[in-house]
Amino acid sequence: MDDNFLERKLQERMDMKSLRQLRPDGGGSDFYSNDYLGIVRNGLIENELQGTRWAHGSTGSRLLAGNSRLAEETEREIAAFHDAGAALLFNSGYDANCGLMACIAARGDTIFYDRLCHASLRDGIRLSFAHAISFDHNDVDDLKKKWQNRKGNCFVVTESVFSMDGDRAPLEDILSVCEDCLLIVDEAHATGVTGEKGEGLVQSLGIQSRCFARVHTFGKALGVHGAAILGSVALRDYLINFCRPLIYSTALPPVAVAAIRAAYKIFPEMHRERAFLQKLIACFDLPGFKKSDTPVQCFLEPGNEKVKMLSSRLAAHGLDVRPILYPTVPAGEERLRIALHSFNSEEEVRTLVSLLAGSH
Repeated sequence: MDDNFLERKLQERMDMKSLRQLRPDGGGSDFYSNDYLGIVRNGLIENELQGTRWAHGSTGSRLLAGNSRLAEETEREIAAFHDAGAALLFNSGYDANCGLMACIAARGDTIFYDRLCHASLRDGIRLSFAHAISFDHNDVDDLKKKWQNRKGNCFVVTESVFSMDGDRAPLEDILSVCEDCLLIVDEAHATGVTGEKGEGLVQSLGIQSRCFARVHTFGKALGVHGAAILGSVALRDYLINFCRPLIYSTALPPVAVAAIRAAYKIFPEMHRERAFLQKLIACFDLPGFKKSDTPVQCFLEPGNEKVKMLSSRLAAHGLDVRPILYPTVPAGEERLRIALHSFNSEEEVRTLVSLLAGSH
């Protein structure tokens, strides 16, 4: 079997200094994971589930053998917490985003999406039959101009907190410009962190009734696996009938659903951790660089080789900060993606800021 074509593509990545490789835990202070509240680090899910036994297999898709009373009760609890008509569990945020976008818009419809939307949303948009138009990142004026070209059902797709820059979408401005839009918001990096109880940006702004769909993923601050799409009862029924990743995937096992339910008992009460995160965000004060008011910070260091070298220098000082390389981000926008956590110390953050300031 000739697989030279694979070797050629890998060599291209090596030549660009952008070959992706799996890395173990570096052993330094964690400034790279999405465990913002320390739920995983502190074993809070395991503590909550101590003494319980749940099956590790669901034995089929939700439409066959994989449904359960536990799953449906958990969905109702999630919908109630997020003030939504209904919720539907998915195996991952990628499945939820990709499946939603692929099935919800039809030929003759229009999808407007922020150009920095996550790959899972972009892949789902490509799989749909709708006309897709990107708008400049968080640029409501650009969206307003392009909104004139809308046809059919018109969807606007964005993230509430963007995963690489940590900035927030101007959701209220989007709704004021596109009053009749069907707004879809990916709350992955806001879930657990944004809002009084970690309910997300949409609810903290009080605009949940104006959203067509919200996607909350559980693998970041919540420390478990899976995701839920929130919307109307009609949306839930539609997805059960038309969303291929749900229809044709083995469902989450009961042990995973129980972990999700446990996370929803834990994170709303983590007020102290969210408050300390805000204190660390205030400490991350680096003159000349754009600062985020979320746990995600970015330090631009253009060039794959340069940003990898900077990551290595930080590792030598006991700080594990991972580089984000082209083509994950556009060429010239390579960066360190810095994630702050409630278990980081102020001293660690000040050391990181000092080392970054000294690198320029």
